[in-house]
Amino acid sequence: MENTINFELALMGLAIHILIWNKLPEWGTWFNKIIEALPTPLQKLYEGWHCPYCFGFWIALVLHAFTGIETLPALSYMPDWGIIGHIGAWFLDALATATLIYAASHLLWTLSFGAAKGYAATQEFKASFEEEETENK
Repeated sequence: MENTINFELALMGLAIHILIWNKLPEWGTWFNKIIEALPTPLQKLYEGWHCPYCFGFWIALVLHAFTGIETLPALSYMPDWGIIGHIGAWFLDALATATLIYAASHLLWTLSFGAAKGYAATQEFKASFEEEETENK
């Protein structure tokens, strides 16, 4: 039995989450117009899947189906319970992947928030010197 964790699905899922909820809405108005033009149930789904854990679960299932990659290869050794065992393994693997996506998303947000605050403080500090120079002239 393999005792490894593959991070490929989580990385792909996180990249897709960042693209759909952080980047595309900032790249002009076209994406937001598409979301606004969707039927209300799909708009609600888009809003609800903003959560990295919720999105992570579903994207993990899709990516697993497309790529065959498992986050926890040990789950492929579940008892042979037919389709129930297969569905259970995919479900547990998707939960594990969603947890990794959730943790990585929050880690990135925390790091970027600190970096943004540091950048703002640096700009404010530089501006204070410029104000001092203009006052002394």
